[in-house]
Amino acid sequence: MAEEKREHPKVKSGLHPKNKHRERYDFKALVEKSPNLAPFVHVNKFQDESIDFSNAAAVLALNQALLKSYYNIDFWEIPEGYLCPPIPGRADYIHHVAELLSTSNDKKIPRGDQIKCLDIGVGTNCVYPIIGSQEYGWSFVGSDIDETALASAQQIIDKNEVLKGLVELRHQNRDKWIFRGVLTKEEYVDIVICNPPFHASQFEAETANLRKVKNLTGKKLSKPVLNFGGQRKELWCEGGEERFIADFARMSKEFANSCFWFTTLVSKESHVRDAIRAVKQAGANEFRILELGHGNKSSRILAWTFLSPKQQKLWAGFRWKNRS
Repeated sequence: MAEEKREHPKVKSGLHPKNKHRERYDFKALVEKSPNLAPFVHVNKFQDESIDFSNAAAVLALNQALLKSYYNIDFWEIPEGYLCPPIPGRADYIHHVAELLSTSNDKKIPRGDQIKCLDIGVGTNCVYPIIGSQEYGWSFVGSDIDETALASAQQIIDKNEVLKGLVELRHQNRDKWIFRGVLTKEEYVDIVICNPPFHASQFEAETANLRKVKNLTGKKLSKPVLNFGGQRKELWCEGGEERFIADFARMSKEFANSCFWFTTLVSKESHVRDAIRAVKQAGANEFRILELGHGNKSSRILAWTFLSPKQQKLWAGFRWKNRS
């Protein structure tokens, strides 16, 4: 028996005001743009159109429809088993760091391909460069240690005319390095973004996945179903998110004068204090916490810069003038 239809808020207030995904999905419009989504759309027990978010194929089809409808992406395929990220959350990251840049630019978001972003761990999906280039015209360097991921991301770039000339991919061939080997000291980057591996082990990642599927669907599963996918290096690393961010902060110091803002997602609130301590120990001149809130989960972005206020003003005046 169907349950009574629920009343939903008109917008998802936790998402950034500029996020195009604040309203509930219009599945009719999405299917018109991307017919492959149609077989996965159903009316749920609350009499709402939805998909089964525990079904990896359904999540992939939804992402394809969203990217085509909102970001002009005609081709988007990723290898089986790799991370298929939730688009609204990725868009939120981009809009929050865009707003961060505006704080040094008379409250105007700098736009155009002169604005250069480094995406650490671009993955097979290339989603951050897609959203950032289409929303603000920014150019991207995407790095990854996984050559399969880079080949997939390059295929996405090659098959979408709107991405050509805006996204360059670089292979990081040293597991322990983040910036060195990807950036040269002569390059200038306006914003560094990163979605670090969250977990410290496969067991921790699988346990978290079981909990996520239960939150999304109400189903209690006995074994993990990776609806959003994910390879080992995408989901977990030695020491988990806490260790990764500490290394990230320490290594950022080497490029203190060639990158304006370094940012990383911090998914676990319990890791925030140690993350802040790490950027302070690295010698950051300023740090900020940008709060995110979407779905059943809240997280935050930690941003830091080594530039003094005077250097920040000079940077913005030189690189961003007349680019808003």
